[in-house]
Amino acid sequence: VQLQASGGGLVQAGGSLRLSCAVSGGTMSSYDMGWFRQAPGKEREYIASMRWGYTYYIDSVKGRFTISRDNAKNMMYLQMNSLKPEDTAVYYCAASILRLRIGARPNDYDYWGQGTQVTVSS
Repeated sequence: VQLQASGGGLVQAGGSLRLSCAVSGGTMSSYDMGWFRQAPGKEREYIASMRWGYTYYIDSVKGRFTISRDNAKNMMYLQMNSLKPEDTAVYYCAASILRLRIGARPNDYDYWGQGTQVTVSS
């Protein structure tokens, strides 16, 4: 399975971006899907994940970010609104084979995209 993230860029605080993740080599509906981010000098941080129609978020992005997927297109998205400077990071999409519980740690995921930079200016 290969993942490719795109859609990052430079945006002012309060602005919006939509990240995309293209999945190839597998059927996306067979996987849990997630988004992570990593700021300079920090560990990779879980943001959101999705299993079928169920979505999960960390508290700091609830109400601002929305994870979604289009299984027919093998695409996953992260709509990010009301962006803040502290959202600046490299954003990664990830896929996990289905296990008992959906994961929220990097080690829970089996496949990763290459990352896309999001920079939010104040």
